[in-house]
Amino acid sequence: MSSLRTLPKARDRISFLYFEHCRIEQDDRAIAVFKEKSKFFVPCAAIGTLLLGPGTSITHAAIKTLADNACEVQWVGQDLMRFYANGRSGAGNARRLIHQATLWADSIQRLAVVRRMYEFRFDETPDENLSLQQIRGLEGVRVRTLYQHWSKKTGVDWTGRNYKTEDWDAATPINRALSIANTCLYAVCQAALHSVGYSPALGFIHTGKPLSFVYDIADMYKAETTVPAAFEAVAETYFDLDRHVRQKCRERFSDYRLMGQLVRDIDRVLGFGDDDEAEPICFLWDDVLESVEGGKNWADKEG
Repeated sequence: MSSLRTLPKARDRISFLYFEHCRIEQDDRAIAVFKEKSKFFVPCAAIGTLLLGPGTSITHAAIKTLADNACEVQWVGQDLMRFYANGRSGAGNARRLIHQATLWADSIQRLAVVRRMYEFRFDETPDENLSLQQIRGLEGVRVRTLYQHWSKKTGVDWTGRNYKTEDWDAATPINRALSIANTCLYAVCQAALHSVGYSPALGFIHTGKPLSFVYDIADMYKAETTVPAAFEAVAETYFDLDRHVRQKCRERFSDYRLMGQLVRDIDRVLGFGDDDEAEPICFLWDDVLESVEGGKNWADKEG
């Protein structure tokens, strides 16, 4: 298995790759994707997350290689509208998880994080006298204005965000495109969180879902990535919309340098300042000293 020192950092990876109706096998330190009569080589360490769509089969050896290289794997449904399962590498650092859980469990610190997240999205500091309910209201106005802006810019009709996963075909093309784009963004955010050890479930704004923190983080970037990608895709074509939206997302993620910013921005809103990427050290909890070094024999110390 590769060590954390030798693996590329999250910011240097490709955001995501999506495959469907293919077979994936391990090939040396990479994976090989077989589709019809074609064969593609994919360097595992260069990918943030691999999305596996319908008709995909993957070998045990390929999954092991992906895990060894800290590549997130997610099994998704047609049009990326279903999320079935994910496999994580476990390569993250526990210090970030402990820091996140400490903030999440303290109502005062949690509120401070929520305000910093909204500040990030507003690109300005909200009035400190505003309540959380008032800030949410302002964010709602901002999002509505954003949709109207891109509708006017691209000529795509906009009647509001409205869709039902159980009646997917009844949704308007732009609503379907937004859902596809957001799914891509969620996958990238989840891969970034896992890569450094944060929990996707411990959300600060969203709560009660396994991906609550993923939704928190994704909302910070939708205005610059998925919203314009979806409107631009629908403005160009209605055919093969899911593929076209994914391509637009990849372009937006690359232009915005999303992978280079994700971890840095998450650390900033959570106030985590330790950039040490060294191998994590295991400690033992102690009721007096808080923690002591693990991996050693304490028999002589205990007398």
